[in-house]
Amino acid sequence: MRLILLGPPGAGKGTQATRLVEKYGIVQLSTGDMLRAAIAAGTPVGQKAKDIMARGELVPDDVVVGIISDRLDEPDAKNGFVLDGFPRTVGQAEALAHLLEQKDLKLDGVIELKVDEGALLKRIEGRFAEMQARGEAVRDDDNPEAFKIRLTAYRKQTAPLVEYYTGKRQLMSVDGMAPIDEVSGNIDAVLDGK
Repeated sequence: MRLILLGPPGAGKGTQATRLVEKYGIVQLSTGDMLRAAIAAGTPVGQKAKDIMARGELVPDDVVVGIISDRLDEPDAKNGFVLDGFPRTVGQAEALAHLLEQKDLKLDGVIELKVDEGALLKRIEGRFAEMQARGEAVRDDDNPEAFKIRLTAYRKQTAPLVEYYTGKRQLMSVDGMAPIDEVSGNIDAVLDGK
């Protein structure tokens, strides 16, 4: 099973990706996690990405596509994967299609988590305040101001993927505002109906 999860920041892509990993025995490929690992390791890509991510901006396509390509070659990705946070642009989607074609792989589907952006912002503000009140570390890119920038970038750069994948007859949409278990059930239903 090879899937992409689409939706704005905070839509629950990571939560649903974890559930898909458990159900289908595939790996979650989160570009955010891979980039944060590179930052923690102090790699050149990580250093470059750190400043960009802290500003809420998107990391350049060539860097992200290279990370994805390398990750797809690892043994645990052979049974399939769910991409969380990639592609973010139509250019990346085209690069991914080319990459998968080179590797003789095909997508099984693209799942869009439809959400209310105003509710997401309130959720992020609440989570941020709670984490600060508990004295927990907050990621540089996980505060309300960076979230607003990321949401604007999503609308401008990533939202066009809905039309792109609709045109390829690969898009399946579910209500991402429903309770987590219900969202998971709806994802299972659209995958079973495919």
